[in-house]
Amino acid sequence: MKVTFLGTGTSQGVPFIGCDCAVCKSGDKRDQRLRCSVWIEVNGNSIVIDSGPDFRYQMLRANIRKLDAIVYTHGHKDHIAGLDDIRPYNFFSKKPVAIYATEETQMAIKREFSYIFNSPTYPGIPQIELNTISASETFKVGGVDITPIRVLHYKMEVLGFRIGDFTYITDANFIAPEELEKTKGSKALVLNALRHEDHISHYTLAQAIEVAKSTGAPEVYFTHISHQLGLHTEVEKTLPEGMHLAYDGLTLQF
Repeated sequence: MKVTFLGTGTSQGVPFIGCDCAVCKSGDKRDQRLRCSVWIEVNGNSIVIDSGPDFRYQMLRANIRKLDAIVYTHGHKDHIAGLDDIRPYNFFSKKPVAIYATEETQMAIKREFSYIFNSPTYPGIPQIELNTISASETFKVGGVDITPIRVLHYKMEVLGFRIGDFTYITDANFIAPEELEKTKGSKALVLNALRHEDHISHYTLAQAIEVAKSTGAPEVYFTHISHQLGLHTEVEKTLPEGMHLAYDGLTLQF
């Protein structure tokens, strides 16, 4: 299995519009973060988790020629806004792209992209195949088992996912012990770490470090990072052994 980080930024990305801070002005590409998404290549399947506003550019930048499925964590705009840009994959594959989402997330998709579901259909609209997933049941994508991990994003339920030895969790500020148990044994854990200051719906870096320690994962990568966290090179030096800031384009192999 190969995992590629397509985006590691928060909802407004980095650089932040109109900001002159050191991070937003940094020449280090690791400080330039598109909205959160990962690409997973496993057993011949090409799976993307979330299609945010930067989806088109992310697909071009990573040269993703094949897309079998998109799995959604939740229905916020920064995680679903790029869905329309699956159309080239429809064109080349001559088939719909499989979408995996809870009923709640599907409602958000239907609100944002109502034209996909209107009848009669308009020529050239995105072709999707909706698959309903449950927060409590493992599901399969192309024969690959994916286990949802229920987390809270303030009061909103969001799903993390475990695929084999890899666990991906974003947009969380609370994970119940029974859900955290599902991460145990992962070789790599991805967890959101927005900034140093408290936030109503995201872990701070210090909180994320403590949660990560409790899982026992030997390798941890933090994502959903804002410009307020600081420069990549400086923050990376402060992290415990085995913990890292993820960055756009980083790849992991299992």
